[in-house]
Amino acid sequence: MPNFEAATAEEVLSWALSTYGDSLAISTSFQKEGMVVIDLATRINPRVRVFTIDTGRLPEETHQMMETVRQRYGIPVEIVFPEAPEVESMISTHGPNLFYREVALRKLCCHIRKVRPLERKLATLSAWVVGLRRTQTDSRASIAKVESRDGTVKISPLADWSKQDVEDYIQRHNVPVHPLYAKGFPSIGCGPCTRAAFDCEDERAGRWWWEQENDKECGIHIAPNGQVIRQVDALIAGIQPAACLEGGQSCLQPPL
Repeated sequence: MPNFEAATAEEVLSWALSTYGDSLAISTSFQKEGMVVIDLATRINPRVRVFTIDTGRLPEETHQMMETVRQRYGIPVEIVFPEAPEVESMISTHGPNLFYREVALRKLCCHIRKVRPLERKLATLSAWVVGLRRTQTDSRASIAKVESRDGTVKISPLADWSKQDVEDYIQRHNVPVHPLYAKGFPSIGCGPCTRAAFDCEDERAGRWWWEQENDKECGIHIAPNGQVIRQVDALIAGIQPAACLEGGQSCLQPPL
C-alpha cells in the first residue's frame, strides 16, 4: 500500500475512490469534519456512498443533517441500526441510562449501539473513510491517513488538518453545518451524552462530561484500555443469554 502521509486530502480520496469504488463508504455523524469529507468526496465522485449509525439516542438535529445531506448532495444516506434484541437485553439488565453510572457501563452502551453496528457494516466493505484529525485528542495524535484495520482499510484524509483548516474549507465551499454547533456544542454524539461547552478549547468537551478520564472515546476509533475492556467483557457476558437471537445468531462478542 502506498505511503500517503505527504498526500493532500483530495489525493488520498481520489486514490481511495478509484481503488475501492462501491466497496468504499464514508462513515459520518455529520460533524464538521465528516461534512468536509463528504463535500470533498462528492467533488471527485458524486455517487460516493455515505453511511451513519443511528444509535437510537441521537438528537433530532442529527436526523435533520441526514436530510440535509440527501438534499444538498443527492446521496441516499445508508443508516445502520443496533440489533434490537441486544439493546433490549442491555436496557433490561442495566436500565436506559446506564452510561451515567460508570465508565464500563458507558463503554458497554457504546459497544452495543455503535461498535457492533459498525463492525457489521464494515464486514460488507473493503474500505471506509472517516473525518479524524490528529489534533482532536491525544489518543488520535498518531492516526495514519491510510491503514489496514481488521481486514478493512481505514482512510483519514483530514488527519493532518487543523481545526482552522476545517473551518476555512467550510466557509470557502459553504458546507452545511450541524445546527448544534450554533448552540455551543464543540463535539456531537448521542443526545444524553453530549452537551454544550461554550468557549472551551477541548474539542471533545461536552462528550461524557461526567467522566474523569481524559481519553473520551466510544471505541469505534480508539479501543478502551485493558481494564475497561475486561470490565466490558464481563458486562457483555452478563447480558449474553438474552442478547442472542433465536437459533444462535448474532451473539455478542467482546470489544476489539
